[in-house]
Amino acid sequence: MARTSLRERLAADPDAAIEAVAAEAGVSVRAVIEALPEGTRHFGDGGFFADAMKAISRWGDVPVAVHTADGVVEIAGPVPEGRLPGGAFNLSSRLGVHGHIRPERCGGIAFVERPSMGKASAFVAFLDVDGGIMFKVLVGRDAAGALQPEQLKAFRALREAVVAEHIDDD
Repeated sequence: MARTSLRERLAADPDAAIEAVAAEAGVSVRAVIEALPEGTRHFGDGGFFADAMKAISRWGDVPVAVHTADGVVEIAGPVPEGRLPGGAFNLSSRLGVHGHIRPERCGGIAFVERPSMGKASAFVAFLDVDGGIMFKVLVGRDAAGALQPEQLKAFRALREAVVAEHIDDD
């Protein structure tokens, strides 16, 4: 599917899951994010992985999502600050989000703010070197389903600090 038809596909169904559109079109998730309307997506260099994770660790409880062909797993809770000993980025926590991530596989960081299921949404997608998503950190919602205002403010501040390149519509 050409970039123009990706744009048309997303315009026809603005709530479409990015991963599903990528699978349907046979393209990378990054290609689908690049096809989103200007102003809804911004890209930063993957070299900011550790800095971005440190900033996100101050956001409080957030959903972290891993989306594969087999399903979507979300883990909610605070993201630990993490550290880099031994080459892996270690998220040390007894509960909630924890694990080991290979930061050298982070090929970019996408900041996406777009509608999802009829509501505003915002997330940081850590993109791998192949254009797929390693994982996403979503801005949390309050009891009424609205985006957490302080987290949205922190998301936008992080976006401004990290964005190295803005891909304009062609």
